[in-house]
Amino acid sequence: MGDQISAGFGDGGPGRGGPRRGGPGGFGRRGRVFDGTELRLVLLKLVEEAPRHGYELIKEIEARSGGVYAPSPGMVYPILTLIADQDLVDEQADGSRKRFAITDAGRALLTEEAATVTEAMARLEALAKLREPTDAAPIRRAMRNLHSAVHDRLSADGVDREVQLQVSAILDEAAQRIERL
Repeated sequence: MGDQISAGFGDGGPGRGGPRRGGPGGFGRRGRVFDGTELRLVLLKLVEEAPRHGYELIKEIEARSGGVYAPSPGMVYPILTLIADQDLVDEQADGSRKRFAITDAGRALLTEEAATVTEAMARLEALAKLREPTDAAPIRRAMRNLHSAVHDRLSADGVDREVQLQVSAILDEAAQRIERL
């Protein structure tokens, strides 16, 4: 059924919801958070939690990402139409707007794709954590000091290959220690 949701939408195309991931934190080189299938599953998950309008879904994703990511209406509304056509959600008239509620078929798909849903929702939480304020001043100061020390040492007279390899080993060790924190 997961392939069924992907039908007609390819990989999500260009824009905020496209497919490339793999950069820092699992986010793509172009800043894409979800591929088309993942965004569909996130929308289904949010509709499972409570029936919502399209605008409410966009705002909920934005809130869960700490304001970092909000899919465009041009991404969300076609997906809502598709999943309604696939009977994964019901459209309920609510004045001039539509409220979407999950169907049994939608719940079954969420169960089938539980690992992908969990990963996608975790990505939203990770975005929110990136926005948490930190005091990076001590890190910037230490990096400037490191840069100066390396530059000064390698610019000195008499620096041979052995000194370069020693500096490289020290930097590699520091990187490994930081990764283990």
